[in-house]
Amino acid sequence: MIIREQYLSEIRPFYNQDLIKIIKGIRRCGKSVILLQIMDELKNRNISYNHIIYINFESKEFSFIKNDDDLYSYVKNKIVDDERYYMFFDEIQNVCGWEKAINSFKSEGRYSIFITGSNSDLLSSEFATHLAGRYVSFNIYPFSFKEVCELKKVDDKNKFELEELFMNYIEWGGMPQRFAFDNVIQVRTYLSDIYDSIVIKDIISRFGIKDLDLFNRIVEYIVTTPSQTFSAENLVKYFNINDDRGVTKNTLYNYLEYMSKAMLISKADRYDVRGKRILSGKYKYYLTDLGLGQVMNINKKQQMGAYLENVVYNELLMRGYDVKIGSLDNGEVDFVATKYSEKLYFQVTYILADESVINREFGAFQSINDNYPKYVISMDKFDFSQEGIIHKNIIDWLLDR
Repeated sequence: MIIREQYLSEIRPFYNQDLIKIIKGIRRCGKSVILLQIMDELKNRNISYNHIIYINFESKEFSFIKNDDDLYSYVKNKIVDDERYYMFFDEIQNVCGWEKAINSFKSEGRYSIFITGSNSDLLSSEFATHLAGRYVSFNIYPFSFKEVCELKKVDDKNKFELEELFMNYIEWGGMPQRFAFDNVIQVRTYLSDIYDSIVIKDIISRFGIKDLDLFNRIVEYIVTTPSQTFSAENLVKYFNINDDRGVTKNTLYNYLEYMSKAMLISKADRYDVRGKRILSGKYKYYLTDLGLGQVMNINKKQQMGAYLENVVYNELLMRGYDVKIGSLDNGEVDFVATKYSEKLYFQVTYILADESVINREFGAFQSINDNYPKYVISMDKFDFSQEGIIHKNIIDWLLDR
């Protein structure tokens, strides 16, 4: 397994801080491995093994810990001196009232606490109610393409192998454990199991969804049409035409919100580039991992342009950018990515097939008069950069960190 230095470098300055470290992300994206890698670093700093407490709440070994009282009693029995202890709680949302125990440990001021969870709502609204301002959170994602190359020991010297690996990444995503399987059937089975776990445990069970058939239809539609612009009105119209029972706008909004909270998808708001404000009404939804869409996308046409757009969106999130869709008076740009005072603009397309496509993609920036960098990303190997607009091959861009 590779060392995920990108995330460790962000978390490392907080190892000895009293702030609670929340490590969150979609199921099976590698959160537990991050915890193990942090523990290894602590041991290398000569932290005693007896002062590191690790509990994986998905392990049967700890199934007796049902609630906050059980958790508090078990951990306190492990503490035998006044030295600093490092506590690691993996998938803590499985413990009823867990936040009360964490709040109690935090109040003592001598523990460094790390927790993980799969549900963003669990680790935002509920948690913030009890510990507002006393925690710091880190988003973990499936492997980036650069991490996949590191895992597979493929570099840019072997262009054919690199492109083959990229097409595999486009199709099956970057869930870490899926790379342990050798064939498509095994990969599809593994990803299907993850998908089912997210839908059943993080959405249906948690939010008490009753109309499972309708919910599954909506989920399937969203995950098999990534990178598309949606409006509630259009989606309601679509399902009312294609489903005899129909769907209300409120139900649709709720289901989309549940999918986002489970981190199956991510919503990109529309941003008025000229007016510098968020626009309501239309959004784009991107899959956290394209492989999870592939397990539902049987016998449907491949959408390479949409897949590339999804990959670029996820990569920008991994690099720490806030990403929105750029709305202009006469059109839009795919992404406006900001981080502190930095701003980048992106157009993403499959290939710059002819002059009309080139004019369309580069022309999207015509009405943006600022001096922030502007990129066109595609599969093309020839450099089409022009008039200060940078063209990058997507593989080169993904590997250029």
